[in-house]
Amino acid sequence: MNVPEAPLERMEHGLLPAGEGWFVLNAKDARWHIEGTGGRLTFFEGDRAGFEQVGINVSVLEPGRPMAMYHWEDAQEDFLVLSGEAVLVVEGEERKLRAWDLVHCPPRTKHVIVGAGSGPCVILAVGSRRPGEGWGAYTVDETAARHDASVAEETTDPSVAYARFRPRRATAYEEGWLP
Repeated sequence: MNVPEAPLERMEHGLLPAGEGWFVLNAKDARWHIEGTGGRLTFFEGDRAGFEQVGINVSVLEPGRPMAMYHWEDAQEDFLVLSGEAVLVVEGEERKLRAWDLVHCPPRTKHVIVGAGSGPCVILAVGSRRPGEGWGAYTVDETAARHDASVAEETTDPSVAYARFRPRRATAYEEGWLP
């Protein structure tokens, strides 16, 4: 059995896979998101074709901008810094990150990444997807709070964790976001 090629559909803000199957999609051609936490990011997935086993995205973070709120997940996550600098808060401790540093988070590892340095950083994020009831939780952490990346009270509800941020909105890639 051959796996078909998924069609790519041009939407208002970039290309998205419009069906199941393999595809090639350049990050600069994909739909991006801005606002909220996470700076500028693309998920490569479409509304009609998602990734069932592995999630992947590219984030561009300005200094001081958190990728997410401090959290843990039931599945593995990994992050590769492609360019620039960032700060990792993991299990309450800070670590400086630079280009080509890989962060491996086994299931239940509490973590968040925040942009640092004098310019934007680019991070490739990959996470396992496990079917099931729960996913994890956003947790309170003093170190993450110093980076504006902690919730006030533990929650599993993203709408509560991100209530103080403007919602994400779709946008097209702008030249210069990626090195």
